[in-house]
Amino acid sequence: MKKSLTAERYKVIIRELEMKNKIGVVELAIKLNVTPETIRKDLSALEEKKKLRRIHGGAIQYFGVIKEPHFNKKVGIFHLQKKMIGEAAATFIMDGDLVALDVGTTTFQIASSIKDVKNVTIVTNSLAAAELLNNRIENRLFDGKVIVLGGISNPLQRSISGSITNKLLEQFYFDKAFISCGGISMDGICDFNVDEASASSIMMKRSKQVYVVADSSKLNQRALFNIGSFSAIDCLITDQKMPIDWLKDPVLRDVDWVTVGDLNES
Repeated sequence: MKKSLTAERYKVIIRELEMKNKIGVVELAIKLNVTPETIRKDLSALEEKKKLRRIHGGAIQYFGVIKEPHFNKKVGIFHLQKKMIGEAAATFIMDGDLVALDVGTTTFQIASSIKDVKNVTIVTNSLAAAELLNNRIENRLFDGKVIVLGGISNPLQRSISGSITNKLLEQFYFDKAFISCGGISMDGICDFNVDEASASSIMMKRSKQVYVVADSSKLNQRALFNIGSFSAIDCLITDQKMPIDWLKDPVLRDVDWVTVGDLNES
């Protein structure tokens, strides 16, 4: 009987995850009329089966190490957190800045938040961000221009990358680079796609200041390809405070860690 009840909870949890992309411990405990501790055990068991991935306060869908979800799929995951992170990041863009903006749904939120600045030039390999930025310029939400990098297009990620993209990036000197990622660990930041990771890495190297934007689900996670180390980052904008064990590292302590809101469920 106990096994049957557990299996039923598993089915409900998976169904909720498929509908919402992210689920919380508290809401599941209420829905299933069990304790939060029972839900945490369920989530841990399902994570071992690679049915989901645990995060602080809940779980998200399991995408594996190699497979990256499509751009349109990622937009809906942690949308509110990404929006807040994007709004905070946009405030660092000043009049006259030459800005590098890489591919990602969080940097896309930066593009949707830039306003009230003049003579800003944004260089990007994100087709989604470029389209949005041009619309905002047309609607006079800010003044500037958009440079879209050439290269090989990836329709699923709405991105441009490859050797041509990298050669073009080497010609720029940026004031600020805004970088997204697939994972963050104490070793630095990483991503799923080698070409996009390479482009982001060049953006970092060619910029006076580097801002990394990532929601808390990326913390203590690894993707396949390295983008850069923490020593190359000036500021990290996320929705969770720096993990306590990270504070022991002097390099990490030097990073300006900006926490937006507190949207995680307990």
